[in-house]
Amino acid sequence: MSDNRANPSLSSEGALRHVGRPLDRVDGSLKVTGRATYAYEHVDIPNIAHGYILGAAIAKGRIAVIDTTEAERAPGVLHVMTHRNAPAQPDFGPPTTPTVPEVFTRARPMLSSDRVRFYDEPVALVVAETFEAARSAAALIEVRYEAEVGRYDMESHLPEAYAPQRTNAGFETDSSVGDFEGAFDAAEVKLDVSYITPYQHHNPMEPHATTAVWSGDDLTIYTGAQTLANFRVGMANTLQMAPERVRIVSPFTGGGFGAKLIIHADTVLAALAARVVRRPVKFALTRQQMFANAGHRAKMKHDVRLGADRDGKLVALSHDVLSATSDFEEFCEQTAVFGRSLYAADNRLTRHRLVGLDTNRGEWMRSPGEAPGMFAFECAMDEMAEQLGLDPIEFRIRNEPQRDPERNVPFSTRNLVACMEEGATRFGWARRSAKPRAMRDGRFLVGYGMAAAIRPNYIGATRARVHLGGNGQLTVQLDMTDIGTGTYTILTQIAADATGLPLSSVKVELGDTNFPRTAGSGGSWGAASAGSAVHNACLALRERIVAEARRRDATLQDLTEKDVVFTDGEIRFGGRTETLARLVGKLSSFGVEAEGGVERAGAEFRDFSQHSYGAHFVEIGVDRDSGEIRMRRMLTTIGAGRILNPKTARSQIIGGMAWGIGAALMEESVLDSRYGHFVNHDLAEYHLPVNADVPPLDVVFLEEHDERANVLGSKGLGELGVCGASAAVANAVYNATGVRVREFPITLDKLLSGLA
Repeated sequence: MSDNRANPSLSSEGALRHVGRPLDRVDGSLKVTGRATYAYEHVDIPNIAHGYILGAAIAKGRIAVIDTTEAERAPGVLHVMTHRNAPAQPDFGPPTTPTVPEVFTRARPMLSSDRVRFYDEPVALVVAETFEAARSAAALIEVRYEAEVGRYDMESHLPEAYAPQRTNAGFETDSSVGDFEGAFDAAEVKLDVSYITPYQHHNPMEPHATTAVWSGDDLTIYTGAQTLANFRVGMANTLQMAPERVRIVSPFTGGGFGAKLIIHADTVLAALAARVVRRPVKFALTRQQMFANAGHRAKMKHDVRLGADRDGKLVALSHDVLSATSDFEEFCEQTAVFGRSLYAADNRLTRHRLVGLDTNRGEWMRSPGEAPGMFAFECAMDEMAEQLGLDPIEFRIRNEPQRDPERNVPFSTRNLVACMEEGATRFGWARRSAKPRAMRDGRFLVGYGMAAAIRPNYIGATRARVHLGGNGQLTVQLDMTDIGTGTYTILTQIAADATGLPLSSVKVELGDTNFPRTAGSGGSWGAASAGSAVHNACLALRERIVAEARRRDATLQDLTEKDVVFTDGEIRFGGRTETLARLVGKLSSFGVEAEGGVERAGAEFRDFSQHSYGAHFVEIGVDRDSGEIRMRRMLTTIGAGRILNPKTARSQIIGGMAWGIGAALMEESVLDSRYGHFVNHDLAEYHLPVNADVPPLDVVFLEEHDERANVLGSKGLGELGVCGASAAVANAVYNATGVRVREFPITLDKLLSGLA
C-alpha cells in the first residue's frame, strides 16, 4: 500500500487505543541511563584513531605555504592530511544546483584545493592515537596565507542583490497577484517598514561527530543525521563509490534543527582519514568549529508594506526579503512564502533577493523561512492594527481568507481563528490595554503581545518494513531518525494500534540505511511520513496473515473483512479467537513480514492548501529604569490535525516557544565585517535562553482530524512552535514600553533611549 490516504482493509477493535495518548518515551530509560549510543560513543569499535581539524585563519584567499613537519613528528600522530595529499575527490560544482535532491546529495569535497572560501574552513586534518595528541599536533602546523579582500557586510552590498532561480523547497522566488503598487498607493491606511533579523546558529546539544569504519571497499558511518538516505548518497558522490557500499548508522541524534540534513566536514574527513590510515577514525567538531562549519541562518532585511481600508481590510500586502548567502553555494530561505497563504488581500507581492558574501553557506534552521519571516511580518501586522485602531486579533480575523489567496484552492482544514479566539480566552487577552506603557506592576512596565502561526504541511516518500514473529513480537524497521522528537514512541503507538498488539510487543528499530528508505526528520514531515508508512506496512502484514490463514483453512473462506478483527494480541475469525503469536507460528517458522509506504505529496496537496496553525500569547515585564526584559508567561494554541502523542507534542511546542524567546531577546551571531568570522562563536557569548529566562509555558491543542493530510489525520508541528513566537514577544515589548524595535534581537541598548 502506498496511497497517502490508505483505507484500512481489515477491521481492528480499539483502533487508536494508543495513538493520541500522552505516553512516556519508550527510549526514555536508555537516555537517562546513558545507554543510548550517539555518534561519538561507539566504544566497541577496536583500534580507533582520533581526528582534529585545523581551520583557516582567513576568510578568503589561498594557502601559500603549509608546513606539517613538526606535527607529523609529534607523539601519537598517525597522519596529517592537507590539500597536498588528500585523496582525490570530485569538484564541488556550481553555486546553484538544478534540482532539490542535489542540494542534499551533491559531492562535498574537503581539503581538495589551496583555496580558502570562508573563515575556519578546514585546511588540515591530524589523525592520532588520542584526541589530545591530535589537537596538540594541529597547533604545530604552520600556514601562510595570501589573503584577498572579501565581502562580509550585507548592508554594503544590498545594491548588488540578485534574484535566485528558486527558494528552498522549490518555491517560486517571487509571487504577484493583482496590482500591488497601484493598490498600495491608493490605500487609505498604509504601513511601510523594514526589519532586520540576524545571523543565528543551530547549536544542537550533540555536536557534529562521526566515526568511520572501512571493511574492504565498504564504508560504515556512525554519525548524527536527520536524513540517512541523503547522507548515504552525499558520501557516495564525494568518495566516488556506489551508494550501496555506504552504510549510515544513526540510532540516536542529539538534536539537529536542520544542521544535520547534509554531510559536513566531520563526516567526509573521518571517511577519508580512515581509508588512509586503515583504521577506524572518529572525531567531533568543537563547539567553536561548528559556528563556521555546520551552517547557520542567514541575516535578512525584511521590507513589509501593508495597505488597508478604514475598516481594516487589507487591500495590498507585500514582503520583500534580502538575505545574505554564500558566493560559492547559494541558499535562499523561503522567507516570504508563508505570507502567500496567511491573510487575504486582493493585491499581493512577495520577493526574495540574495546578497553574495564570502561566508560559509546558510542552511536550514528550525522553521526555515517562517521563523525569520513571521518575526518581521507579524510585527508589521501589529503595527498596522495600531494604526487602524483595531485589536490585533480582530484585525487578523477581518483578513481571514476563505480560500488560499494565491493558489485559489480550498484549505484542507483551517482553524487559525479558533486558535486565536481560544488562546485569547485562556490567556485573558481582554485585560490588555491597547495603549502602550499603560499597564504597570511596581517598577515593571507590563505588556501583552500576540502573533499568528502557520506552517505548510508536507509528506515525503517513505517505506517501512514490519516483521511479526512466532513469539508475538512485532519488529518495525525504517531508516528514519529520532532527533529528540519522540519518533520511537509515536511509531510504537501507531504500530500497536494497526496490529492490535500491546505496546510491549512492538520494537521499533531506526537509523540504519540497511532499513527501508524514508524522508527522514526535517520540515515537520517526519511523524506523518514515517507514521503513515508504518501504518500501511502493518495493514499489509495483516492482509498477508489473513490470506495465508484462509489458504490453509477452508472454513475461513466465507468470512468478510468485517469478520476479521485484530485486538489485544489476538485475531478473531468470526466466532473463533486465536493469539497472533500462535497463528503466525503455525503459518511460518520465520514469521510474517510485509512492507508499506507513502508517496511524496500528491493530489491531496495539489488540490488543497494544507497547513498547521497556531497563535502565541505573551506577557512581559520591562524594568522602566534599566530596560531589563522579563518574560512573565506565554501561551500557545495549536491546530495541527490529530495529535499523536500530546506529551511529546507538547515538548516539541514548548521547545519552539523557547526558541522564539531566544530569537526575540538574545540570539545573534555577530559577523566581523572586516575579517569575515563570527566573533561570538561559543555558548559563552552566543546567548540562549536558560531556565531562568523562560517563564511558565502553556500549550493548548485544538484536536482535529485532517483526512486529506494523511491516513493518520495528523499534521506537522515540530517547527510550528517557533513560527510567530518571536513576534509575539516583540509585540509584548512594544505594548509594555511604546518602543518599537525593528532590528532584532531586542536588547537593552535598543530600549533605553526610548524609555528615558
